Amino acid sequence: MSERAAPFYCPYCGDEDLRPGEQGHGAWECGACNRAFQLKFLGLLARGLQADSTGGEPT
Repeated sequence: MSERAAPFYCPYCGDEDLRPGEQGHGAWECGACNRAFQLKFLGLLARGLQADSTGGEPT
């Protein structure tokens, strides 16, 4: 089992003053904006990202 991933900054205000939250597993609290949030892995994309033949952005 791997350790949980820690966010580097708050997704709301961008500050780095984060601590594990008391709401349960995976919760984080921001000391700057006083928000609690949770990061969640949704899954892998079935097709992945592929560049077009011209080397541009994926379509």
